[in-house]
Amino acid sequence: MKKKELELKISKLDSNIERKSELEQYFTPSDVASGILYRAYIEGDIAGKTVADLGTGNGIFAIGAYLLDAERVYAIDIDPNMIELSKKNSRLYDADIEFLNMDVANFNINVDTVFMNPPFGSQNRGSDIPFLERALSISKNFYTLFNYKSSDFLKKFIGERGELMWSEEINFRVPHSFEFHRKEVKNIKAIVAKVMVCR
Repeated sequence: MKKKELELKISKLDSNIERKSELEQYFTPSDVASGILYRAYIEGDIAGKTVADLGTGNGIFAIGAYLLDAERVYAIDIDPNMIELSKKNSRLYDADIEFLNMDVANFNINVDTVFMNPPFGSQNRGSDIPFLERALSISKNFYTLFNYKSSDFLKKFIGERGELMWSEEINFRVPHSFEFHRKEVKNIKAIVAKVMVCR
């Protein structure tokens, strides 16, 4: 599957749902998600692999991994409404995904690759840490988004437990989602990175 085809498919996923500001539920734009997924696919981290999408939201990474021939896919989210939304979206492509309504900190299945767009910590400081801890403990590689100001923190946090393979700055579009948002769309700087976990 070509990257453009992947982007087109995941752009059709529904994201029309009431969101919880305290969970920082911002969906990953389809162009950003397809870029991350396709790079992971090229690097051999999806096809034939076991993949987990931590904080799955509308299921964009889980469904994208399935479309790129992941052998097994887990989609985890603490919000039952997000699990129902991602299940609905998965039916668009008959995606065989195991959905788990639970805190990511309680997910204990070892996988090859993790994808995640964790909270940036804007509402609750440190809310990204359980995601990073879990990815470091269960995966061989993980792909993550985070606030561009947190690059040094990420390097320090992974320490000797992982190696930052690459990172790049991206433009992350945040649509008007909550009452405190003043703009219809806000563009923020974010970083996407790949971490190889050391065992």
